Amino acid sequence: MKTITFVLETQQPVLATSFQGDPNSDVSYSYLPGSMIRGALIGRYLQRHRLQNTDILTDETVRRLFFEGSTRYLNAYLYSQNQKRTLPLPKSWKKEKNAEFNELDEIKAYDFSLEEKKLNSPKPVGEYFWEQESGDVILYAVNRRINIHNLRDRRKGRSAPDKLNPTTNTVVETRDGEIFRYEALDAGQSFQAVILCADIDVALFQKLLDPPDIWIGGSQSAGYGHHKISNISIYDEWHETNIPVEKRQENTTSLSITLLSDLIVRDESGQYAPIPPTHLLYERLRVSLKLQSSYVGFTTIGGFNRKWGLPLAQVPAIEAGSVFVYDYVDNLTTEQILNLEWEGIGERRVEGFGRIAVNFLSKAILIVKLPDVVNPETEGSTQPTKTDYSRTLATQMAERILRHKLEKLLLNKVQCHLLTANQISNSQVSRLVLVAREALSRKSREPIDELLENLTQTSRTQFNRARIGDLCLTKQLKNWLDEPMTIWSKDIEPVKIADFTLNLSEELAMEYALRLIMAIAKQATKEKDS
Repeated sequence: MKTITFVLETQQPVLATSFQGDPNSDVSYSYLPGSMIRGALIGRYLQRHRLQNTDILTDETVRRLFFEGSTRYLNAYLYSQNQKRTLPLPKSWKKEKNAEFNELDEIKAYDFSLEEKKLNSPKPVGEYFWEQESGDVILYAVNRRINIHNLRDRRKGRSAPDKLNPTTNTVVETRDGEIFRYEALDAGQSFQAVILCADIDVALFQKLLDPPDIWIGGSQSAGYGHHKISNISIYDEWHETNIPVEKRQENTTSLSITLLSDLIVRDESGQYAPIPPTHLLYERLRVSLKLQSSYVGFTTIGGFNRKWGLPLAQVPAIEAGSVFVYDYVDNLTTEQILNLEWEGIGERRVEGFGRIAVNFLSKAILIVKLPDVVNPETEGSTQPTKTDYSRTLATQMAERILRHKLEKLLLNKVQCHLLTANQISNSQVSRLVLVAREALSRKSREPIDELLENLTQTSRTQFNRARIGDLCLTKQLKNWLDEPMTIWSKDIEPVKIADFTLNLSEELAMEYALRLIMAIAKQATKEKDS
């Protein structure tokens, strides 16, 4: 068996809807579910082989890749600064209630599954993902974005009409202008996904992961779900915990099961129930187990079947991070543990559910920190970027910082360069706004040059009378377009990330020169209207 890992970089907000929030809001999971990654790859496969309108289960390759269970799609969790896949925080980790990161650089946490401490007011550490670095625990949290939307008619593009009773033609539900909210994962984040597959399928998946642009999640037509695939790696041996089984077997007197993803369990009657997975472990290991302690969270799992166009049944489940500690007599072999962790337990394992780690937790007292925030403006940040992903990330960070500086400077420039609007009509100012917007979309100054060259005598007189500072509007526009770098270069310094330095380019300077022209014209219009 092979393991394929790859990084998904969010280019747009992502809506991986969970069952949190009220009826008028959709709240995304804090990760990319394996079911959505599987669905996106199914879509690619069907499109390339033109199987959209056929019974796809008649295709042997489709069954093997996506349905039989030998191939599994694990959840994509946050990708850390150390370029590792983080894991959900164990629910057995507790801290004192008053230990908060806004006051302290690091806090102490205690693993109650190993040793229960007498704390004044024990509280969960929080909803984080984590990795271990030099013996300390580094916590990562996802960034979210809240967007407000109006319910609209899909065909007409305006607010949805009231719902009518088809028989009596009376209003059953008033929906005009109804507002709902999306709490999505924000753009600019990276998640590492994992596919466990047979050796013969590696080449197929490499083709499916190309091209890098892929859409995952809901509301894709509304500007959600765009990702870029990068850092594709293939391994013969891979473990989610990065800790050898032999080391985890040392000095253990109990069996600890930590859930690395949500677990769907059926009880002995065949009903879905969020109960300890003792019977599942016994079926796999055939050893006598007695539950000693557990630290559990509960959730509800659903889904959506794109073939049917219908939601899946909602079932109760045990949350990722839950810990179960068992007393047991028999010693497990390394092969038993490896097989158990590779296969997982419970239902829907092909979609990443039921991932577990055996005897994963080993420290009773932990030092917990947040990741270091790199200040790109400080000196000494000269560590070389060793990988293509690091260089790409450094480039993106530098460009965003440079644009942020330009945005702030743009606001100041608008206030310092006011247009004397009483010398020019509203129609001419509005015309300038439209032409500047066109120039921005075309990334060219030509629309403004054409406007100035083709002005009528009356319009030219108005442009020459209107002033920005000491210069007439026509001359100031030409000066900015001829030398856009002079507008910004005195106030903008190069941005440095690690060993990468980004300078202000002519193209970016021209873009913000056009935005400055449009902003000044808009400001003049507002002043005239007031």
